[in-house]
Amino acid sequence: MIKKRNRRKQAVSLNDRLQQATVAARKAAGRLPQGMARDCMLQKARQAETARCINAWLASSGQPMPK
Repeated sequence: MIKKRNRRKQAVSLNDRLQQATVAARKAAGRLPQGMARDCMLQKARQAETARCINAWLASSGQPMPK
């Protein structure tokens, strides 16, 4: 039996969700002591910021690819 996909509209835009993820990861990293867990949270924040930039670039029309 084929499982049916759960399709629903997102209430919050991708850009807003990525912004929330960035803020949440930075807050969580601020509460952690220096170490591997903190570095992972900061990396997660950087990845969300990069995803926002890529999303903005893909949504724009006619801009050249960033170097």
